[in-house]
Amino acid sequence: MSRAKTLLLFLALTVGGGLAIGFLTAPGEWYRTLAKPAFNPPNWIFGPVWTVLYVMVAVAGARVWNLDPSGRAMKAWVVQMALNFAWSPLFFAAQRPDLALPVVVALFAAILVFIASTWRTERPSALLFVPYAAWVGFASLLNASIWWLNRG
Repeated sequence: MSRAKTLLLFLALTVGGGLAIGFLTAPGEWYRTLAKPAFNPPNWIFGPVWTVLYVMVAVAGARVWNLDPSGRAMKAWVVQMALNFAWSPLFFAAQRPDLALPVVVALFAAILVFIASTWRTERPSALLFVPYAAWVGFASLLNASIWWLNRG
């Protein structure tokens, strides 16, 4: 498969999957009624941030796929994508921030594994994941704070 087709496939999977999950699990009344920490961003920011991050994740994934589709970095990419796509249904659809928290922490760990796996051999892909790691680290703190403020 050509590099262009690989990139288009990764963009369709990542951006398309992310948008579909976001649409299907959009925050509703339950989320609006939750107590949130003072550092909770406005709701309008999540869509644009995730769209940009998904494009970066797709580009990194396509680059790594072209180098070594069965290597450690690609395996970490697949794991982080599965965890990413699992988080919203748990948090928003199931309304379980307690169950979503270990998923987002595992996602953060998988992102760090991807960065470590690509740092020497595919630095552009590693760098594309740095803002993603920062955002998911923040999302982990936000998830934990929402759980804490709304527990029991």
